[in-house]
Amino acid sequence: MTEQTRTTTTTTAQHEAPRIVTRTGPGKFVTDTGAVFTREILLVLRDPFTLIFSLLQPLIFLGLFGPLLTGTFGGGFGGPSGSAGASTADTLQWFVPGVIVMISLFGTSMTGSNLLYEIMTGSYERVLATPLDRSAILVGRALKEFAPLLVQGLIIAAVCIPFGFTFHVLPALAGLVLLGVFGVGVGALSHALALASKNREWLFWGVQQSLLFPLLILSGMMLPLEAGPSWMQTAAKFNPLTYMVDAERVLFGGTFADTAVLWGAVAAAATCAVGLLVGIRATRKAV
Repeated sequence: MTEQTRTTTTTTAQHEAPRIVTRTGPGKFVTDTGAVFTREILLVLRDPFTLIFSLLQPLIFLGLFGPLLTGTFGGGFGGPSGSAGASTADTLQWFVPGVIVMISLFGTSMTGSNLLYEIMTGSYERVLATPLDRSAILVGRALKEFAPLLVQGLIIAAVCIPFGFTFHVLPALAGLVLLGVFGVGVGALSHALALASKNREWLFWGVQQSLLFPLLILSGMMLPLEAGPSWMQTAAKFNPLTYMVDAERVLFGGTFADTAVLWGAVAAAATCAVGLLVGIRATRKAV
């Protein structure tokens, strides 16, 4: 084969070689988020016992706090106070949305603990070596934590229906979507905390636990804040979780047109934006 023939063959092969198209913009973000979410959710599906076992905690809260609230506050949180059945129904209508917010917060705030394990095993470095969008890594992981909780929330609501809980489908689904936006932000913040606590797991757990329970109590999730001192009611106004709990109670009550829903949407969007901003910066610094 002559030199001219080799050159012609090489040139032809180069022209015939398929081009690798790299997606950019929103399309790449959606594709990468789907890839991360699929990878993460398959791990959950391979161990369904963990998902089933995690239902025990919210059911225990319902079983113990529900009768306690009913006996303490009688006719229940703005509802009719006729019979014991009505009282139980009113209590469930008030308490179930708070429980759903609680389990979603527990799940998404644990995103960083899974990341710490991956950092120890070295798998996270392999993920960073891929051309995945950094924000897609955060959102995909947070959605993986939130997706099973959606199923758990629907199961809890279904379990409470025979006891008087009223399930309004469209408003409840809107509430779960709103909770998903909020959960993405919390998951991203947990991700950033894990990166900051690398090789110091005690720091992650110390900060996470120190923030989690005060936020839960000051949101009025388990007990109404109206019965608390004025300083708690003031502190609750600076807690984004308070607005989420209020919005979920209104939506699960079957109402869209309420200012609580608007404030809940603002709190969810702000938490998501701040979480992604902090999480993406932390991820880029970790590269």
